[in-house]
Amino acid sequence: MKINLYNYSLFITFILLFSGCNQSQNQTTTSSSNSIPIGIAVAQTSNVALLGQEQVAGVKIAEKYFNSKGGINGTPIKVILQDTAGDEAGTINAFQTLITKDKVVGIVGPTLSQQAFSADPIAERAKVPVLGPSNTAKGIPQIGEYIARVSAPVSIVAPNSVTTALKINPQIKKVAVLYAQNDAFSKSETEIFQQTIKERKLDLVTVQKFQTTDTDFQTQATNTIKLKPDLVVISGLAADGGNIIKQLRELGYQGLIIGGNGLNTSNIFAVCKALCDGVLIAQAYSPEHPGDINNAFRKAYIEEYKKEPPQFSAQAFTAVQVYVDALNTMDKKIKISSLPLNQLRIELNKQLLKEKYQTPLGEIGFTQEGEIIQKEFYVAQIAMNPDGNSGKFAFIK
Repeated sequence: MKINLYNYSLFITFILLFSGCNQSQNQTTTSSSNSIPIGIAVAQTSNVALLGQEQVAGVKIAEKYFNSKGGINGTPIKVILQDTAGDEAGTINAFQTLITKDKVVGIVGPTLSQQAFSADPIAERAKVPVLGPSNTAKGIPQIGEYIARVSAPVSIVAPNSVTTALKINPQIKKVAVLYAQNDAFSKSETEIFQQTIKERKLDLVTVQKFQTTDTDFQTQATNTIKLKPDLVVISGLAADGGNIIKQLRELGYQGLIIGGNGLNTSNIFAVCKALCDGVLIAQAYSPEHPGDINNAFRKAYIEEYKKEPPQFSAQAFTAVQVYVDALNTMDKKIKISSLPLNQLRIELNKQLLKEKYQTPLGEIGFTQEGEIIQKEFYVAQIAMNPDGNSGKFAFIK
């Protein structure tokens, strides 16, 4: 019988590659370098970058801070960044690279809930822990047992801003809602906002839809203003949401505006500038929260960026902290350097759900399903400076 040498060589190459892949999955995580790799899959480019860049800032501060404290019982951590951009395809690619090539112990990401629903199942199948730093849509922890989040669900956070708006103006009766229909988080958030509006017996006069990629919102803004609402609620991202605010104000709307979590970034100031002033946004973080870890985080952030740290940076820092604290606990029981990577990932996922953590967000923990347990929330109002280009989130007591 004749053997096709070309096909045979391909077969042998495949066997060797497959064997190598299996061996790499069983290697200890520190065998190739003296550090513990933690994957960061967030949006560094695209229309989501205004949020992702703040997350990168948070994880870099975390890497420096925890390594200064000894890392994992003497072994430093290393954050490995992969850009998800703003779509599902980029996120899936980033997750696959972190899992198979970079061989991380766990992943922090992605930036959007829309991306999480596509990419998290990949980590779930590979049994790699994921901590969502800003995935607040309904159903994220339910994706699988390896999926958790340090970002409180929108159902808990969003109603707080409506409550605050009614305290500022008890005469609010008519409410207009605008949301990004192509974003899973915005769709989830607007459902909560609309439910809250109805529960408060307010009149929902219109629901206007847009795309996160839109730049012209004249139609939505005009349709909204002609109904003379006392309150406008916007669920979108910083770029599109900021432009909606700008165009509403330019067309003469003077009432209160609530921004959803996607607008919860100081990067929005450059979009709507002076017209951002007065916008209300519910938050899961306050720079003024007492506690040693937040004081250290806040100090490091201000030294680096000359401004107060935003929520997205604090949540990203917290996600890295959860991995560090859980790994330190594990390493005291059994040296994690002795564990095969696949086993380390499994045991890390179990450990991180067990503990309570003192973080910049306050004390947090997790349900067995991976949902964050957090007690303290806030509402801030944007206060722009006279120059119209800079401002701050003024927390309402």
